[in-house]
Amino acid sequence: MRRTNVLLLLILISFSARSQQGSVGIFEAHGDVGNNVMPGSAVFIPATGQYVISGAGYNIWGDHDEFQFVWKKMKGDFILYTRAEFLGNWIEQHRKVGWMVRKSLDGKSPHVNAVEHGDGLTSLQFRRTTGAQTEEHRLKLTKANILQLERKGDRYIMRAAQYGQPFQTDTISGIDLGDEVYVGLFVGSHDADKLETGVFSNVNISIPMKGESNENTGMTLGSNLEILELASGRRDIIYSVPYSIQAPNWTPDGRNLIFNDAKGTIYRFDLASRTPTPINTGTITHNNNDHVLSFDGKMLGLSSSVRELGGSIIYTVPIEGGTPQQVTPKGPSYLHGWSPDGKDLVFCGERDGEFDVYKVPAAGGKEIRLTTNKGLDDGPEYTPDGKYIYFNSVRTGLMQIWRMRPDGSQQEQITSDNLNNWFAHISPDGKWFVYLSFLKEETPANIHPPYKHVYIRLLPIDGRGEPRVLAYLYGGQGSINTPSWSPDGKKIAFVSNSDMTGK
Repeated sequence: MRRTNVLLLLILISFSARSQQGSVGIFEAHGDVGNNVMPGSAVFIPATGQYVISGAGYNIWGDHDEFQFVWKKMKGDFILYTRAEFLGNWIEQHRKVGWMVRKSLDGKSPHVNAVEHGDGLTSLQFRRTTGAQTEEHRLKLTKANILQLERKGDRYIMRAAQYGQPFQTDTISGIDLGDEVYVGLFVGSHDADKLETGVFSNVNISIPMKGESNENTGMTLGSNLEILELASGRRDIIYSVPYSIQAPNWTPDGRNLIFNDAKGTIYRFDLASRTPTPINTGTITHNNNDHVLSFDGKMLGLSSSVRELGGSIIYTVPIEGGTPQQVTPKGPSYLHGWSPDGKDLVFCGERDGEFDVYKVPAAGGKEIRLTTNKGLDDGPEYTPDGKYIYFNSVRTGLMQIWRMRPDGSQQEQITSDNLNNWFAHISPDGKWFVYLSFLKEETPANIHPPYKHVYIRLLPIDGRGEPRVLAYLYGGQGSINTPSWSPDGKKIAFVSNSDMTGK
């Protein structure tokens, strides 16, 4: 962390200790848990989205706890996510930062917490009943700074990682904290006479769908439109709505995002004013999340449901709106890419019961089948130099990223791991691609449902090296179906999900 940022944070902490009495960011309140604890502090910095929390206390362990807690009351199931770091060199190796769920604010309360210690120990801690001894499940990894804690009834699932790496997971069941609980971020110094400080970034609380989602799950949950900066991993939620919006495309001028809602309307979202405006698509109003901009940004390709033609049909329309022109004669046809010269479109189409990758002239004409292997082939997208089409295929068991020449020749597998990988999107300079990864246990290989735990990952264009996780999110279908790089290659846009109805 830069020295100027550290000084700013310390000034804000000092100010907070004097003035902050009520809510902190998305949380209702903050305070010290335990008896006669050295006063801590908490501040939310809107400009960076960070929470800076200082706490003292003997420990969070044994039969009672002492620490600083920033909390809100919640009911039902939830998913808690943050990137947590210590500020400054540690004094006590077991100082702690993390997420906590408590039955009450009493120091002896039952609780569950996902914690990182000062020496890097990462663990799931819990106290089953009031005044009982704290128990612990230690994860194999150390120095995790990505901490996620999910509640499903009386089961708590901890997921942790060093940023950029996949999760390690642990679970504890049978912890009854009641329906309404105190949920929040905490810092404890493990030294009653010292304060320690934690900085929490990308803090997010998601309310998952009730029950399990599948390929037929309707898109009903609320949506967060997010922008992620690749260099830092910083995520900014720039727009939230209590209904489904999907698949942002970034316009080549960098000024707008294009997305659809679940009702089939396409919107232009102005990044300066952060307001959406519907794009006129005439009578073509059942548009899904497979919409793509031409490389020059002048045309928009749409996929829109037409029941009498077999499902999704591909159209093109000027980016400013107008009367769409039909391209594919029958469905289902799901658009995923334009050729760099604007002459061809590539799409996933079902023909005779088999889903394959096809190419078709943008002006309409004969379809050319590019893949013939059994199993789903989907998500085709051209590289900016036009030399390759990247796509995803289930032909080797799990869904993986492949590429081929524009005529369908030289098909080769690019990713090979134990996750189901979808929708490779190529960076503007052609050196990288991002893609969506479903955890293997979350869903079968041949479907990409909404409302799952997924990663957005990054790889060099040739697939060599270890994938880097850019974002850990609750999403899936609709999160990043189509190209969403910023034109300068520094950011990506995507959608994460949460129930925002308050029910």
